[in-house]
Amino acid sequence: MGFAAVVFDLDGVLVESEHLWEENWVAYAAAHGVEWTAADTATVQGMSAPEWAAYLAERSGTPETPEQVEKAVVDGMIRSIANGEAPLLDGADAMVRDVAARVPVALASSAARRVIDAVLETHGLTGEFSATVSSAEVPRGKPSPDVYAEAASRLGFRGEECLGVEDSSNGIRAAAAAGLTVIALPNPTYPPKPDALELAAQVAESNHDVRKLLLAYLAGELVRS
Repeated sequence: MGFAAVVFDLDGVLVESEHLWEENWVAYAAAHGVEWTAADTATVQGMSAPEWAAYLAERSGTPETPEQVEKAVVDGMIRSIANGEAPLLDGADAMVRDVAARVPVALASSAARRVIDAVLETHGLTGEFSATVSSAEVPRGKPSPDVYAEAASRLGFRGEECLGVEDSSNGIRAAAAAGLTVIALPNPTYPPKPDALELAAQVAESNHDVRKLLLAYLAGELVRS
């Protein structure tokens, strides 16, 4: 049986933005006299916005609510996107458009809804996606499978019928747990753990490679392992 759809991650797969999240977390913590570390970033990567906002609120000791913390960080992300600081990764545009011309595609991201919408609108990709899901819209963030299961469901398919593209440890774990066949595009700044990479059917070096692999799977030239 072939694949019926593809689900993409956002940060680190379509756009270069992982560092912007970290910069905003660092800045918020610093404003409250707390040093945000690489270990903190590793802890929250893949979490939904409510989850990381609660962590950041507790970590920074702020009197603000998690909702206020989330708004402050997301506002910073929106400013960065508007300033052109979240460019598409090389090959991402062609990858999405060529795949979307063949099967329905969805987005399953840990980013807040406002960030997802701003990125896709900025880069003219909104119309390519049949569904987009923020992990804030499901019970649990990555590495739980919820956001990928929901994305597949919104397309009308089961996870097993979909291909997924992910760059991070928790993202790969989430997609695999939802039953997707995963192509890993390892993030060079935040590389996936070896145990996560073992869950991927393929490991690619660039979006150009991912595009070729996706089209090969969809054409039946590659089959699920």
